[in-house]
Amino acid sequence: MADSGESQMKIVNGEAGYVLEDVPHLTDHIPDLPTYPNPLQDNPAYSAVRQYFVNVDDTVAQKIVVHKDGPRGTHFRRAGPRQKVYFESDEVHACIVTCGGLCPGLNTVIREIVCGLYHMYGVTKVLGIDGGYRGFYSKNTISLTPKFVNDIHKRGGTILGTSRGGHDTSKIVDSIQDRGINQVYIIGGDGTQKGAAVIYEEIQRRELKVAVAGIPKTIDNDIPVIDKSFGFDTAVEEAQRAINAAHVEAESTENGIGVVKLMGRYSGFIAMYATLASRDVDCCLIPESPFYLEGQGGLFEFIEKRLKENGHMVIVIAEGAGQDLLSKSLESMDQQDASGNKLLQDVGLWMSQRIKDHFSKEQKMNITLKYIDPTYMIRAIPSNASDNVYCTLLAHSAVHGAMAGYTGFTVGPVNGRHAYIPFNRITEKQNKVVITDRMWARLLSSTDQPSFLSARVASKAKAQKEPSTLSDGNNLKETKQ
Repeated sequence: MADSGESQMKIVNGEAGYVLEDVPHLTDHIPDLPTYPNPLQDNPAYSAVRQYFVNVDDTVAQKIVVHKDGPRGTHFRRAGPRQKVYFESDEVHACIVTCGGLCPGLNTVIREIVCGLYHMYGVTKVLGIDGGYRGFYSKNTISLTPKFVNDIHKRGGTILGTSRGGHDTSKIVDSIQDRGINQVYIIGGDGTQKGAAVIYEEIQRRELKVAVAGIPKTIDNDIPVIDKSFGFDTAVEEAQRAINAAHVEAESTENGIGVVKLMGRYSGFIAMYATLASRDVDCCLIPESPFYLEGQGGLFEFIEKRLKENGHMVIVIAEGAGQDLLSKSLESMDQQDASGNKLLQDVGLWMSQRIKDHFSKEQKMNITLKYIDPTYMIRAIPSNASDNVYCTLLAHSAVHGAMAGYTGFTVGPVNGRHAYIPFNRITEKQNKVVITDRMWARLLSSTDQPSFLSARVASKAKAQKEPSTLSDGNNLKETKQ
């Protein structure tokens, strides 16, 4: 098994281009660890299951659409219970920590890690770290039992508290050692998973028998590799209420406009899916698809056209959309929050004011505009039924992996099958809406909105009689394929 040069990356090359991007195992830095029979084989709840355990060599393909003569591509190790485990039940001292912003489903993941450890593996020592990463050395812990967490999935937020950034890795690992913790479950977004990778590396350097498992969390659905992040379905569903309210307000007055700002700092998935689900939206603006306001083919022209056609319209805008348009007036453009995220101006308020100013100064049309920002209402609600099931699978996959001795990994579904994924694959980039993909085309068809960038490219090309520098490279690439 060859090492890729990165401590958390193991590569196995097979025939026909097969590549397994494996995750670390405790035996990589602590050889000759004893193994134990998996307690699941004696668990009455699993007695009806034909095959208790996942085959040790099972993998999940990252891409399922391949050409017959093409390589088999990248695979990840399949998640699930193994026949042999590397911890005895009464030896395990686990801890759970939540970091970053709130997201529907956090409490469900906490609950199912605790209940999974108790009911599947007989583990009775589980600690909750209060207040994010800094809680390891600056806050109290909470003893977690199935009784304590029984109803927490019905509440929003996280019972453990959370924080952003600013932690001391050495102090965290010191705390893990001092408390005798040997399984660490870390729930958070890409910044949190980067922190988890650093914690894992320090644990490996000290040669501790401690498994580090990550559960990826972001309401924006911008984590790569995995099919989707937990809380996303709930966010899209809750966004419907805001869009419906905007639609009611808009159609109840002459030339009514409803503007709804949804989450999505760099990725417009919530805005796109909420728009597609609603069918009441006339225009969806996301960070990945540039737009402009004035002139031929601009947003103002489209608003006027749609108001003349329907008498009202609804605009959905992701929080990261249009930031380039207002960057000149934004003094905090280069400022960041504690997690290193760029501070964004409220594009919804700015856009609403620009629309009002335009129609009051330059048009004869009187408009009535209502602005709705449901951001924190969406983040704070409990997860829906679909996300509750999904959170259960994520939690159980993490527990199975840690008990089997895997470490330095994050869990998630890849093409519908849960897998163990190296930390660096989760943190290397952000998942974004591909505006040359069919899903964005479906949205444009649903809203009948123009592709604003294409309109500007066309007008500039016509004026200059040469290709525009605004042409999207992805479009060119797709044309050649």
